[in-house]
Amino acid sequence: MSPHDAVGEISPELATVRKVGRRPKLAWSMRIGIAVLSFYIAVALISLVWTPYDPLTPGIGDGYDAPSWTFLLGTDRLGADMLSRLMVGTRYNLGISLIAVAIALSVGTTIGVIAGYYGGVVDTVALRAVEIFQAFPGLLFAMLVVQAVGAGIVNVILVLSFVGIPDYLRLARGEIHSRRSWQYAEAARMVGNPPWRVAFRHLLPNSIGPLLAFTSINANMIARGQDGVMTGQWWVSFFPGLAILGLTGAFYLLGDAISDLTDPRRRR
Repeated sequence: MSPHDAVGEISPELATVRKVGRRPKLAWSMRIGIAVLSFYIAVALISLVWTPYDPLTPGIGDGYDAPSWTFLLGTDRLGADMLSRLMVGTRYNLGISLIAVAIALSVGTTIGVIAGYYGGVVDTVALRAVEIFQAFPGLLFAMLVVQAVGAGIVNVILVLSFVGIPDYLRLARGEIHSRRSWQYAEAARMVGNPPWRVAFRHLLPNSIGPLLAFTSINANMIARGQDGVMTGQWWVSFFPGLAILGLTGAFYLLGDAISDLTDPRRRR
């Protein structure tokens, strides 16, 4: 048997082992992430037409009512139904977060790819601007800007997008800068591709995994319930915290699965 025949017999088996060993992880992480995210989307859609009580009306129950058949998740200190507030909060959190992340991802990635590929003055200016911006606490900066321009939903989305751009810029810049001298990038340049095509058509798709996995979801309902925790009303913070944990976990599982699918180094 020739070496070529031996390789021909072994390679399919090795490929099968690799696929079998990799598919279970992709299956459970992707499926669980999609299932949990679908649940949150369904809750957000249902809240458009129905909630158990008016989430903005206080005094429906006594303050700090414990979870019961009347109030499944209890009430807050003003007597508002926690389940109704969580359902409406899910809608706003999903909408604001996804739109803000999409804008920050698009703008930050575009600037980061240009800076990472071309380097030089463009790279230096972009990094210095990011360092100056990140010298200020992001949350404090966002609060100050919202206070100055107003607290509308559009303003909140724009401010959160602007705060998130530097993170995506730095991540995209690092990924592109480390890959621009790889063999497939050199091959793309040798066949006559212009720089923008090499950067966005060849380098960016192989760097998109870490960018898609880099997401964050935030809310302030935990802080509003911290006084209840100190006096024994645990549900005021527990259920909002559990909701945030579930949503963050769903995005993490999806990001991990996307990284496996898009990063060649993790497919080996």
